[in-house]
Amino acid sequence: MTHSGRRTRLDALCIVALAAALWTAVDADDAGQSGRSLLQPVSAGAVDRGYLDEATPVPRTGGRAGARGDLLPYVPGRVIVKFRDRAGAAPPSRVEALREIGGTRLERPASADFEVLTLPEGADPVAAAAALSRRPDVQYAQADYRVYPYFRPNDPLYSRQWNLPLINLEAAWDINRGGAQTVVVAVLDTGVAYKDAIYQYTAGAWVGPLGFYPALGRVTVPYAAAPDLGGPSRFVAPRDFIWNSSDPVDTDGHGTHVAGTVGQLTDNGLGAAGVAFNVRIMPVKCITADWDDIFDSPNVGTDSIVAQAIRYAADNGAKVLNLSLGRSGGPPAPVVGDALRYAVSRGAFIAVAAGNDYEDGNPIERLAEQAAPINGAMVVAAVGPDGSRAFYSGVQSYVEIAAPGGNSRLPDGGVIQQTYDASTSEQWARPPSQYGPPRFDVFAFRSFQGTSMATPHVAGLAALLISQGVTSPAAVEAAIKRFATDRGPAGRDDEYGAGLVDARATLRGLGIIR
Repeated sequence: MTHSGRRTRLDALCIVALAAALWTAVDADDAGQSGRSLLQPVSAGAVDRGYLDEATPVPRTGGRAGARGDLLPYVPGRVIVKFRDRAGAAPPSRVEALREIGGTRLERPASADFEVLTLPEGADPVAAAAALSRRPDVQYAQADYRVYPYFRPNDPLYSRQWNLPLINLEAAWDINRGGAQTVVVAVLDTGVAYKDAIYQYTAGAWVGPLGFYPALGRVTVPYAAAPDLGGPSRFVAPRDFIWNSSDPVDTDGHGTHVAGTVGQLTDNGLGAAGVAFNVRIMPVKCITADWDDIFDSPNVGTDSIVAQAIRYAADNGAKVLNLSLGRSGGPPAPVVGDALRYAVSRGAFIAVAAGNDYEDGNPIERLAEQAAPINGAMVVAAVGPDGSRAFYSGVQSYVEIAAPGGNSRLPDGGVIQQTYDASTSEQWARPPSQYGPPRFDVFAFRSFQGTSMATPHVAGLAALLISQGVTSPAAVEAAIKRFATDRGPAGRDDEYGAGLVDARATLRGLGIIR
């Protein structure tokens, strides 16, 4: 993966001084975790630098680089397997299956209806999965493929939020002003900037975008809540499946930007607006970014991690799930499909990104592929300010709807929300001689583009519908499709699905009088 740097050098001394002043005991929730300990449950608070003009777009790709076999599309030595445990089927022989492929351990993770098999070092998980799949007592088996956030580069300064009028949201707010606090939207992503805290990590050496980056050793990293997302009462049941904790702090900024489109505080005289600004947000960290790699997180974002996160969100009260993530290539992901169906059966609507790789061969996006056949889960493509498909947005039979994702090839083409200031968070984008620890307590309003940015528009609209009493996930999907504005060839097509979402038409079309 490649990155390029921008902005000024971080003065890390202020971090060290702040940590020394606020040292406390390690939190039991993080004790023993790989490379991370909580120094202080609060920090000095957020710094907000306002609307940030970034003159040069910066290419970014999701995922992790460096050691631990990270060039592979899956986690080495791990296979997901689901046995056939149903009436009329031969009972599965897990011991026999383990022996057949030389596995060393078989265990069922929490929030899962599948098992994870561990292989000896050097064993090929793709070949092992293929062997298991041939067994009559196995429903499916696959290597544990990694899942990445979808978004395209942040762009120069953009006109403010063309994306909300494009979907007729202002008129929709006249019908339902921001949704209900009883509705919880889960943001399954890189985490969310939802709390103040100071952590210590061990930062190892790694091969980064500009060469070899030396080990930083033990570093102190401050976090702060994004000022325009709301206070602590806004957030519900946070969970981190990457660091095995209840603190899904954002180590990238992607999840915070996505959460802003879902529900950035609105009509408060600060920053930008969000779609459903009264709903509560459930931060669920299930995909990894570069700092998670550098800090040697105990888990990485994979099919099994995402499947657990989906089930967790559904079991803990989320009525909308936003998945601005995915993976292209590799085999299908039935473990994720099962989790999506489970969440819908629990009454949760799901929005899933269609993928950003149209110009890179338009590969099949495996999570979107699983979502499309499910009534109550929708795959979201991206359009730019002109309402036309964005150049990167995947064109596939599973595309169901389109929403604003941005297009840097048009003037003022990005989607703006509050997230981290790149000059303090993306230290890995600097030359190795200027490389230092990050800060996650400095914010700015920045432009991103991608189907990741399109997806939370649909999740936010679903939250408005649910606030109106349309509680069936299948009914939510049907309404969004029925009242979309047709784009491209007449009727459904592979670029826009049913068309561009129209928030007002969807709410009003269900018989709401206004």
